[in-house]
Amino acid sequence: MTEPAPTTASGPVRVDYHTFELTDSDRRVPSGSDTSNGLVFSLPGQAVICTGISAGWVNVRVEVRRHPPRRVDADVWDEIIDHTVETTTGVLRVTSLMSDTPNLPVLTPQGPGTYRVRVHARGRDTVPDGAVDEPVEEYLLIVWRAERQPDKIYRQSDQYGAQLRAQPRRPVPPALVAQGDDAVRRRMQERLRRRRTP
Repeated sequence: MTEPAPTTASGPVRVDYHTFELTDSDRRVPSGSDTSNGLVFSLPGQAVICTGISAGWVNVRVEVRRHPPRRVDADVWDEIIDHTVETTTGVLRVTSLMSDTPNLPVLTPQGPGTYRVRVHARGRDTVPDGAVDEPVEEYLLIVWRAERQPDKIYRQSDQYGAQLRAQPRRPVPPALVAQGDDAVRRRMQERLRRRRTP
């Protein structure tokens, strides 16, 4: 029996504070960031992808699958890591901290639980720490249902990731710490309302 074709989509995603996210609600948990793999870290209901640019836009492609892909395209990406993510609501999506939710599909169509996300990145050394108007970085996120496992590293070759791995703990961005900030909370709630509207 052949696997059904994966659900795929792509589009630009806003980056702020060197990150874009995968979230399943408007609740973000402030926490020190574990950048020990140089690319992605997570808490239940929230995963953070680390970008080279500090602000601007990146191109993101997603593939939602029933099973893991059979091969790894290590030759065309700078960084590739399989990472476990957990969704508490079953509606994990690509999101941006300070912008509307991108028009990309739900990554966890099989409901709450644990999934694997294979995060691919390239271009993070192009404009490190810069702000861009046009995307210079690309990401591919392949997601499938799976039990919790340690990270599996396929490739680590960019300088930005090496810097993050050398400093496993980074301070939390100020917008995440200020949970009492009504303006940030209102933006997140409005973003979720628009996401739910057909």
